[in-house]
Amino acid sequence: MSKMNDKQMTTLKKLLSYIKKYTPLITLSLIFAAVSSILTLYVPILTGRAVDCIVSAGNVNFAGIFGVIRQIIIVILLTAAAQWLMNICNNRITYQVVRDMRMDAFSKIEILPLKYLDAHSYGELVSRVIADADQVAEGLLMGFTQLFTGIITIVGTLIFMVTINYKIALVVICITPISLFVAAFIAKRTFSMFRMQSETRGEQTALIEEMISNQKVVQAFRQEDNVLSQFDKINERLGEYSLKATFFSSITNPSTRFINSLVYTGVGIFGAVSAVMGRITVGQLASFLSYANQYTKPFNEISGVVTELQNALACAGRILDLIEETPQVEEDADAVTLDHAKGNVTLEHVDFSYVKDQHLIEDFNLVVKPGERVAIVGPTGCGKTTLINLLMRFYDAEGGSIKVDGEDIRHLTRKSLRTSYGMVLQETWLREGTILENIKMGVKDATREQVIEAAKASHAHSFIKRLPQGYDTVITEDGGGLSQGQKQLLCITRVMLSLPPMLILDEATSSIDTRTEIRIQNAFAKMMQGRTSFIVAHRLSTIKEADIILVMKDGHIIEQGNHETLLAKNGFYATLYNSQFIQSEDAAN
Repeated sequence: MSKMNDKQMTTLKKLLSYIKKYTPLITLSLIFAAVSSILTLYVPILTGRAVDCIVSAGNVNFAGIFGVIRQIIIVILLTAAAQWLMNICNNRITYQVVRDMRMDAFSKIEILPLKYLDAHSYGELVSRVIADADQVAEGLLMGFTQLFTGIITIVGTLIFMVTINYKIALVVICITPISLFVAAFIAKRTFSMFRMQSETRGEQTALIEEMISNQKVVQAFRQEDNVLSQFDKINERLGEYSLKATFFSSITNPSTRFINSLVYTGVGIFGAVSAVMGRITVGQLASFLSYANQYTKPFNEISGVVTELQNALACAGRILDLIEETPQVEEDADAVTLDHAKGNVTLEHVDFSYVKDQHLIEDFNLVVKPGERVAIVGPTGCGKTTLINLLMRFYDAEGGSIKVDGEDIRHLTRKSLRTSYGMVLQETWLREGTILENIKMGVKDATREQVIEAAKASHAHSFIKRLPQGYDTVITEDGGGLSQGQKQLLCITRVMLSLPPMLILDEATSSIDTRTEIRIQNAFAKMMQGRTSFIVAHRLSTIKEADIILVMKDGHIIEQGNHETLLAKNGFYATLYNSQFIQSEDAAN
């Protein structure tokens, strides 16, 4: 068995584990499929009896024919009811299975380590959860609908044909393996094409998502032609894989139809000879020909089902790969809940790197007392934001320990640790909903008055009042329609409302005008009183009042002290500060 077939079988087993939960519905679906198929197969027998009622010219048993017609009508109505009930079961099975897979995939995204999300484009992940899941649903629905009835029809037809004339049935059985061989031969080549098609579709979705969300940047840097060129290349590959997948899948049906036509021809010739020799009646021959046609039809349908299942398996494999990704390190069974944190933070011999053998933070040591304001400065890439990620446990330190109030954060629940921090980042994050809902995100039970009070403290109240519906104004995803500064003010208001014992401000005022920044700095000063605060800033004029300033370079603390002490040392910090001061003077002139 080839490697690709092994992959298919593994994916199929995992998919079946999702389907297994709905065994009662599957059983009902099989029962209704069996009833539908058997009743459908009973119609040719009734048709044959009607034909046999025509004995000769002028000698027709009309009473017998009308009786048979009544039976046929009843059978057809029962068949329609069974098929309707079967379809209800199949739809329920399919969409519940896909719902479960989507839920597991989305739940896994929630607990995946940030390093996985940083290494994969968001559009590609969206494609797996949405587009690939839809493909799985289509494949499963066709599989349940046609595979069950097809197999039962094939088996039932053979049984009915054997009861009429086993010799003619043997002709059918001997030609059948050729059809199965052709379908299997093509199916092997179809799976790989569908998987590459699915992967390329995800790549295309990722590019589209990235370009739409960053269209201003694309246009500002005149990258339209480059983006179109990228899109054309991906689209070309997608077209190539889609064409090959469609070609292989499209030749399945004609190939099996050709083989099945041979079956019908063989039955017609052999049956006609048998009828002439008096071994079967003309009505039985009519039934046999009808059975031969019904027998071959499921093979054509199953060949189409196989093609859809190939696509469904390829897409299911991508979703299952996501579901089975290694989640973030689980919390200890006896993990401690951090309640009423005092804000005593200690880092001892901390080591960390994003890429193996490329050290970023090495032997990092720091002691922060409750209520102290710690500013972290340094050139781009020195590890400032990485340190914040470690404090919040978005990443785990590879060596050493980080403690809050004497407890290693790896022994604390993530929820209680992160609840103890208020965080305002340079990048804003808002969701679709009202202004009020976005501010209350961290404090669900906050009153409207408390939200307004927090907005006044952050100087967001004035611009919120000018919005069409004030605090009830609905904003789109990521705050579309608001300026970057207004979005930043809403994020600051969110922290103002919760007022946790520890604060992290990562370039929190980077998108705000100077006048508003002065007001917010005053609000921050009030908010930081008695709270341990970590402030990441590039504009050094904003951190003069910090109790401790850490000057970082290449993952190490190279200088430490307050503003006056560091300037007096005339070292790296003084050089940074003076360069910014000179730039400010030049800009003013």
